[in-house]
Amino acid sequence: MQSVDVTTLTAICHDLQSHWLPAKVEQVYQKDPYTISIALRTLKKRSWLTISWHPQAARLCIGDPPPRTPDTFTFSDQLRHQLNGFALVNLKMISPWERVVNLQFAKRPGDEPVWHLYVEIMGKYSNVILTDNKQQIVTVAHQVNANQSTVRTVQTGRSYELPPTLTGTFPKSEESQERWQERVSLIPGSIKKQLLNSYRGLSPVVAASLIKKAGLKTEQSTENLTVAEWNELYKLWQVWLKSFQNQNFQPGYTENGYTVLGWGIIEPKINIQTLIDNYYTKEINQEKFKQLKHQLQQKLKSCLKKLYNKANNFQQKMEQSSEAEEYRQKGDLLMAHSYQWEPGMNSMTLKDFETDKPIKIPLNPEKNAIQNAQNLYKKHQKLKRAKGAVEPLLKEVQEEINYLEQVEDSLQQIDNYNSPEDLQTLQEIKEELIQQNYLTSRTQQTQNIPDESQPYQHTTPSGFEVWIGRNNRQNDRLTFRTAGDYDLWFHTQESAGSHVLLRLEPGAKPNEADLNCAADWAAYHSRARQSEQVPVVYTEPKYVYKPKGAKPGMVIYKREKVLWGKPHKIQCYLKNQG
Repeated sequence: MQSVDVTTLTAICHDLQSHWLPAKVEQVYQKDPYTISIALRTLKKRSWLTISWHPQAARLCIGDPPPRTPDTFTFSDQLRHQLNGFALVNLKMISPWERVVNLQFAKRPGDEPVWHLYVEIMGKYSNVILTDNKQQIVTVAHQVNANQSTVRTVQTGRSYELPPTLTGTFPKSEESQERWQERVSLIPGSIKKQLLNSYRGLSPVVAASLIKKAGLKTEQSTENLTVAEWNELYKLWQVWLKSFQNQNFQPGYTENGYTVLGWGIIEPKINIQTLIDNYYTKEINQEKFKQLKHQLQQKLKSCLKKLYNKANNFQQKMEQSSEAEEYRQKGDLLMAHSYQWEPGMNSMTLKDFETDKPIKIPLNPEKNAIQNAQNLYKKHQKLKRAKGAVEPLLKEVQEEINYLEQVEDSLQQIDNYNSPEDLQTLQEIKEELIQQNYLTSRTQQTQNIPDESQPYQHTTPSGFEVWIGRNNRQNDRLTFRTAGDYDLWFHTQESAGSHVLLRLEPGAKPNEADLNCAADWAAYHSRARQSEQVPVVYTEPKYVYKPKGAKPGMVIYKREKVLWGKPHKIQCYLKNQG
């Protein structure tokens, strides 16, 4: 993930100074442990200023409104108490090469600042600190005591100290090419490494893009550069420095991130605020997506492993209980032929009543035939009772396995993060597992994502829509809330998978190709997607029911018909739709 460097921060601050000063503070909201949003209103517009001290994504930009969920963080509560109703009258970096921004708040434009909000964008040391006009710390996002840092403490009630200044040489446009080249080439090495070692305030991203713009490779040695290549590098070096002086920035996306210098742009953006907000929102969501998916996969794997073992144990007990009738038959044989028993016998071989085949019956030599028969009858009764007790337990475990396999299948269908919908779908799966007591709930956790995720939507050869649930919440919503009287409901037979709706208008009749297409989608979004053919049932939604007490996504149906879905045909459908 690309970090906000001095170049980017300068461009952001210049844009904020041009379009958002002065602005009234109307609201302060903290949406997660690392991000606050401040509602700003100018004479012409209103929006939210996002301030983040995230270790990998610290930033300052105009962003989207926060989610409508309760704010339970202390830091935002203290900021609200101090800043609400005040005006943001100034915003500036404390020095040209330091990534610290001072936001100044006064009672009204033109007055002296009453509050200073320092935003320190320094990777894992990023922080946000509110001080009064005497530089006394009032509240801080992350307290730093003497045990955590021997360089600088940041605590409420103490005087605010700026971060230690960078040591080394700072870039200057007045520096001659001869002196610049001498400094960079003093110690032979790769051009990127030597630029970064020679100057402070230059980020790896800017250094790499500058070298690439000059037509060179980052690992190329300074010893092998020609005069023309040195000239081109110095020319671009001056372009970079003059962009600070002239406040001339060209934001846009690059192959590996973004830039504000116009170098290597593959998708230009007019608004730098939108660029920064969209980039970091996507990157953070991707990280959350990976972490959450891994967490859910591990939990489901653990739960299913335990359930498989439990089901196997119950199955073994059921197999043992099937021997109950055999013990009764042996007891009957002993009772009928007890007169043949002799003291000290270890076994008796008697003919079966029905098949006339010899059956060897082990005996306890210390007991007579009647007593041995009674022991066999006791074993028969014990196993018979065990079967009656184990059967409902096995059924319950199997239902739980079916449910978790359905959840696992929904999880496997979401391979990668492509949109906020993907993260929301995972969040809904997590909430479902919390409600079903498979996961414990954590407080103070909110996500800036839509209230409800949406199902996949595709079209059949005749143009009918096919809607596919992405998790159990969507499955239930599709089947019991969305489905109309004329729709058709599809699901794989005896296999975990998504609920699929073929949406039909009154009087519309799907042909065989439409039905097969919907069946193919149902087969593809199921646990059997690797099979060549998968049996898929379809029926009218009114014939689909949820049993009392059933878990999310679990249903029963009747009056179904069966088709064979072919998962491998999905690539053809996607190609035709694309």
